[in-house]
Amino acid sequence: MTRPSNDSFLRALLKEPTAYTPVWLMRQAGRYLPEYCETRKRAGSFLQLCKNPALACEVTLQPLARYDLDAAILFSDILTIPDAMGLGLYFTDGEGPRFERPLREEWAIRDLTAPDPWDHLRYVMDAVAEIRRALHNSVPLIGFAGSPYTLACYMVEGASSSDYRCIKGMLYERPDLLHRILSVTADAVTAYLNAQIESGAQAVMIFDSWGGSLSAAAYEEFSLQYMQRIVGNLLRERGGERVPSIVFTKGGGLWLEAIADIGCDAVGLDWTIDIGEARRRVGDRVALQGNIDPAVLFASPEKVAAEARRVLESYGAGQNTGHVFNLGHGISQFTPPENVTALVEEVHAHSVLLRTRSE
Repeated sequence: MTRPSNDSFLRALLKEPTAYTPVWLMRQAGRYLPEYCETRKRAGSFLQLCKNPALACEVTLQPLARYDLDAAILFSDILTIPDAMGLGLYFTDGEGPRFERPLREEWAIRDLTAPDPWDHLRYVMDAVAEIRRALHNSVPLIGFAGSPYTLACYMVEGASSSDYRCIKGMLYERPDLLHRILSVTADAVTAYLNAQIESGAQAVMIFDSWGGSLSAAAYEEFSLQYMQRIVGNLLRERGGERVPSIVFTKGGGLWLEAIADIGCDAVGLDWTIDIGEARRRVGDRVALQGNIDPAVLFASPEKVAAEARRVLESYGAGQNTGHVFNLGHGISQFTPPENVTALVEEVHAHSVLLRTRSE
């Protein structure tokens, strides 16, 4: 396996020099793009879109046709694993994902098993392989999964939650049951990410979207240790090339040093922390990914460009090593597509200018 012709994203994750700061966007294939909305309509539903490898490939490539992005990310959903566990995933308009059979009973938790990704999630592996073929090794393909704790939030609550009453009740009252869910899910995530790597993913990311809702002690016990277990069991190389890993905890700015120590290659940052301060705290242990506020994309293109420059300059000297530019969370469906053009162009242009100044 050879690196893509544009390998700046991989080089940045591995803290190798790059000509400019690479950029991709969380949820870059999504409802803010009219072409995505057309494909989703053709698919019939979001879940059918995820489970159709040809259509998943189509929407993965759509943002790359519009923007000069430095990586593609598999189009899928973090809830494919609990769906494969038999919890009955479905989506309701205006209400988001729901499960028919949330994990509330002890017998159901004891019976929980990790699905075989080559069997129950084969459609994801087929999508990864099809996307890799379609990319012609132009830019890297990112695979991903939800963190065990984030997946458990949906699996126990049965849907999105504002107070996490069910899972936090289990966490404090029956931690043994929650650890059982997390352990099985960690095994499932590890197997799932490794299958994506074997299918062609050139980097992988763990989305810990709800880890920031935990106390410091609970975060270490119920989220971080399981992500460390996953990272420690990931395939580190395929075809002679390193496969970097990224860990992103939304709201995890308090615990950056601990996240950086679990063995991942890069730490994703949300928009609530200054990236320069984050860099000072973690040193050269990991690369950093982030971290412009997604809401900036509601402003004018000029404001978007100015904020992009601020993030790049905050990262500081030597900014062409170890920085992947991204949003601090997923792009909103209400984002004007032309503002993404302004963001990507400014990141590339201004990072080159900063590099020239530092030489």
